[in-house]
Amino acid sequence: MLQSKSYSITNEDIQKEREKCTFDTMELTHFLDGGPEKTKERKELEEFFLNDPELKDKVPAEYLSHKEKYQEAVRKSCILFKKINEWQNRSNSGGGVGMYESVLGGTIGSAIVKEGIPFTLHFVMFVPTLMGQATIEQQAYWIGRAWNCEIMGTYAQTELGHGTFIRGLETTAHYDPKTEEFVLNSPTLTSYKWWPGGLGQTANYAIVVAQLYTQGVCHGIHPFIVQLRDEETHMPLPGIKIGEIGAKLGMNSVNNGYLGFENVRIPRLNMLMKNAKVLQDGTYIKSPSSKLTYGTMIFVRVALVKGVAGSFLAKAVTIATRYSAVRRQSEMKPGEKEPQIIDYRTQQYKLFPSIATSLAMLFSANWLWDMYNNVTSELEQGDLERLPELHAMACCLKAVCTSDAAEAIEVCRRACGGHGYMTCSNFPTTYGFVTAAETYEGENTVLLLQTARYLVKAWHQVGSGEMMPPTVKYLLKKPTTKAWQNNILCFIKAYQQVAAGHVACCASALEKKTRQGIAPEVAWNETSVQLVQCAVAHCRSFIVQTFVETLAAAKATMSPALHLVLSQLCQLYTVYWMLRDIGHFLMYSALKPSDVQGLQLLQDSLLRAIRPNAVSIVDSFDINDDIIASPLGAYDGNVYQRLFDEANKSPLNENPVDESFEKYLKPFLKSNL
Repeated sequence: MLQSKSYSITNEDIQKEREKCTFDTMELTHFLDGGPEKTKERKELEEFFLNDPELKDKVPAEYLSHKEKYQEAVRKSCILFKKINEWQNRSNSGGGVGMYESVLGGTIGSAIVKEGIPFTLHFVMFVPTLMGQATIEQQAYWIGRAWNCEIMGTYAQTELGHGTFIRGLETTAHYDPKTEEFVLNSPTLTSYKWWPGGLGQTANYAIVVAQLYTQGVCHGIHPFIVQLRDEETHMPLPGIKIGEIGAKLGMNSVNNGYLGFENVRIPRLNMLMKNAKVLQDGTYIKSPSSKLTYGTMIFVRVALVKGVAGSFLAKAVTIATRYSAVRRQSEMKPGEKEPQIIDYRTQQYKLFPSIATSLAMLFSANWLWDMYNNVTSELEQGDLERLPELHAMACCLKAVCTSDAAEAIEVCRRACGGHGYMTCSNFPTTYGFVTAAETYEGENTVLLLQTARYLVKAWHQVGSGEMMPPTVKYLLKKPTTKAWQNNILCFIKAYQQVAAGHVACCASALEKKTRQGIAPEVAWNETSVQLVQCAVAHCRSFIVQTFVETLAAAKATMSPALHLVLSQLCQLYTVYWMLRDIGHFLMYSALKPSDVQGLQLLQDSLLRAIRPNAVSIVDSFDINDDIIASPLGAYDGNVYQRLFDEANKSPLNENPVDESFEKYLKPFLKSNL
């Protein structure tokens, strides 16, 4: 077996790429992080966690069994959570979900436990739900225990037969006033809770969403705290039917589980009662607004846009871009040296829009996070006015960004040829994480239809004199008669016209069907394909405008060189998606067939302009090699030596002859077939 070589020398091709750079990469890094101090904090955090030898893989995860993956994930998670506590004590940063989110929901966690941390839902769903929906008295009892990890929780909402349609959940919680208890049951197989992370073998408590019955009346879904396992022995409690759901496309150490109930009794005060309440005699007190319970789901959707879609796509496109600078293949001109594959225009078309998309997602996520925090503060004061707009934007951004990221990661994998197919490339694991997000926390099509419902309602407000929320004010604008121009202001206008055209077309179709006597629900279903397109167009218009506004706001403090590069990426994102959806731009905007070639030429010129800076742009994402976790994408560009070294970690290379030869292959070869 050849011995591993040192990685101290940087690949010559990738070094030359960095020498071409026209901007300061650290300036872009600081901009993306939110300033030099934020970059410094992130790097210190990464060093603290990623350099711990106890958190390193002794055997690559792909060579472990399903059970071994889970056991190793639990071992690492216990160390990880102790280190989080140590970090907070050392830095005097105190508590806060943010610290856990940055480790568990960000790139550090994915570097340490590559297929997912089984403790994640404890801090991403269990604790935030307690904070958002428990009374002060309930918080006093539960949050301390949860925060100190005396108990481990999960969030059990989705069932085998129902997911996104939560009103259809079948788990029941009947109140018994004689004992002041709720009795939980799973009346059918489809009512079993299915999918919660950590539920299989990890969590001993869960927030369970169930249909509340009291005094013979069903009051809809409500959250309850339920103990699942004995705190000492971890054995399931009586009436609790629990287990793991099995292997999946990815995230195989998250420990997703199933859960059924058979006459499980819990105290009345285990119902989270910040909003709705059940009194001792069974009297039900309604919540001031049913929308107050949406907070946790919106929080997770907000986190998904930045943490899953943006960060994981940034990782994938970094791997593919660096590999494309090192890989040489074919002859562009006969007799000349094989070119870097990044010089092929088709390769640039695969990669550069994905770089731009990652930035677009980040800027949209920042806007969404700010709005979420503002609306959450308003909700605490009883102001619900902006909640529908937040919900609509969280739905469509979650759907569009996770879908775009999954598609782009697969394009990046294919752009790396056969080497991208290897598990060690980190594309399979990265894709597994992101494509999972297309269906959890709301299936994407259903979320887009929720946004579409908001848009149709907004359309009916036009002309009513009511104030229009900022994200739908474009519906008030009149169609333009100006000739097409290849500039960003014209592009923004075109995106808004396409979105408005979709909304108007859908609203008209729904009205027509209703006038024909078709029931509104049936009319909605018959128009649903167009309604989904309507929500996507609205979201795409928002992303483009947010990208432009982010750069405009930063122009005064940003170097001209960096602003130029980011403007090129912004234009590329805009033109790329216009050409992908050219039919609707021809239908609804000022674009004419004779203008399309000009757009194609502009796209080519942008790919050509971005080419010298491509490697430096992904370098500016500043993703640690342990987080990249791919021989194709390491900073030094030593692709082939790293691939060879990864291959020799296979257990099949421990001995020159595997025992299967003597057992099976040799007798077969000697059998004179």
